[in-house]
Amino acid sequence: MMRPVMEGTSVYHMILDPRDGRTVYAAAPSPAEQWGPAVYRGPLGGSLKSTKGAPKFDPESGLAVSRIWHVEPGTPQEPETVYVGVEPAALFRSRDRGDTWEGFPALNYHPGRKDWQGGFGGLCAHSVLVDPRNPRHLLVGISAVGTWESKDGGATWAPKNENVRAEFLPNKYPETGQCVHHLVWDSAGDGSIFHQNHCGTYHRSPEGGKWTEVTKGLPSDFGFAMAADASVGHTAYVAPLVGAENRVPPKGQLAVWKTTNAGRTWRRFTKGLPGPGAFMGVLREGLSTDSADPTGVYVGTNTGQLYASRDAGESWKQITPNLPPILSVSAGTAL
Repeated sequence: MMRPVMEGTSVYHMILDPRDGRTVYAAAPSPAEQWGPAVYRGPLGGSLKSTKGAPKFDPESGLAVSRIWHVEPGTPQEPETVYVGVEPAALFRSRDRGDTWEGFPALNYHPGRKDWQGGFGGLCAHSVLVDPRNPRHLLVGISAVGTWESKDGGATWAPKNENVRAEFLPNKYPETGQCVHHLVWDSAGDGSIFHQNHCGTYHRSPEGGKWTEVTKGLPSDFGFAMAADASVGHTAYVAPLVGAENRVPPKGQLAVWKTTNAGRTWRRFTKGLPGPGAFMGVLREGLSTDSADPTGVYVGTNTGQLYASRDAGESWKQITPNLPPILSVSAGTAL
């Protein structure tokens, strides 16, 4: 049975920490808005309270955190480490489960920052990847600046956007300025990455370097939500939308598309999903998978419906029709 927590609060992202299967983290405004955004922490099934500290820019920077978009637990080797991506675009890390925070100056105060432009939702760092094989390998997705990568624990950063389109710019393939929408690790465990962009869907091989566009076979090159299969490599799910000016499912049919070969081909699943005449959207964190066999897949809409598939996307059942707009769907295993 569902019950609300953090009532009346816009929760941008919530996740069950996979390292212990008991701790929930959430990103939301603080109860007193004048104190700004906060990270919340608490036991699964219990109440969540804001941590002692919140991520903040250096006072002399003139910047202030307006939203926390994503909470990312660190690797099992660092059981108390947590990362957050914020607006205006920056990355912060806590080594004590959210009570104190440190920034990454080389990214947060990058010399080119003055030229960074936000997307429709703001200048936000919304995707944070920590390499499970090497916690010094980090990636951040920023709208509309692109993907940034560090291989030295955040001491230095470089843009990684080769072969990613920016149709809205005069130079369609700039070094930075792409509107990345979502980054997720490929569960192959070799460092491969899936990437949903404002202008296409992409995959990057274990060697890094250029992205390969894998939009062919999808009904559009636009969407926000993306989730990798939790245990099957080269497998991912997306929920395409018509486009930036019409953020609804193509042909009014909510559909989840699946690839099992790193985007070379895609299959469309609609059984049990609403349509035709379904004109809702799926937001950035609105798609998730679990580690069951077969994989469970979950999709939430901005009109408050939550759907689940117990057979890796083949068919769907509505869990609830009456939630507020769903900003975040996260599946985890309680331990």
